Amino acid sequence: MSNTVSASPNARFTKAQRLLTPSSFREVFDAPERKLHQSHLMAFVRTNTHDQPRIGMAITKRKVPTAVARNLIKRHIREQFRVKAIYLQNKDIVFIVKKSTKDLSNKDLIIEINNIFKKIEIR
Repeated sequence: MSNTVSASPNARFTKAQRLLTPSSFREVFDAPERKLHQSHLMAFVRTNTHDQPRIGMAITKRKVPTAVARNLIKRHIREQFRVKAIYLQNKDIVFIVKKSTKDLSNKDLIIEINNIFKKIEIR
């Protein structure tokens, strides 16, 4: 028997956990309850009326010029959200990139993402 620790077996990232429409992004951007800052990332947080947390990402070409780098950031955010979604309340969370992540390692990026999720879990 293996001694590895994994996420809940049903921890999935479903379509219902995504912010899909421009109006849902606009609601979070226009009236966020909290803005959480890290050196490279920022998250806007707002309570939603759904029974689960939802996430969106607005990662621009200006801050992260290559598609490979943008997709990597999105993949890391989605994975950390998938694992931590059971600990989050019904919040809408939108991540943006404040400054280029070119000099940031994957490990440091994951640490910044986790720091934001820890701040959301506390309150």
